[in-house]
Amino acid sequence: MVLLEALGKRWALRVIWELSNNNPCTFRELQSLCEEVSPTSLNNRLKDLRQLGLVELTSHGYALTNYGRSLSDLLLPLDRWANDWADWLA
Repeated sequence: MVLLEALGKRWALRVIWELSNNNPCTFRELQSLCEEVSPTSLNNRLKDLRQLGLVELTSHGYALTNYGRSLSDLLLPLDRWANDWADWLA
């Protein structure tokens, strides 16, 4: 339940998604990728995700940890399902 609660917070899944595709990213790069996120919100999500061991700050920027990458891998089937669903809705 802790994980689901954390992932349900605004921008959490987006941060994980962007880091899975653009690894690693500086704060500014990540903010640009997340478009409308405020610096405060992004900072809070990064703090949360770092505390959970999903994101780490490296010398090159923010990156997914091994647990973060394994979670990202689990999200890929959900992404495929969501795309199929969106096509069905259209």
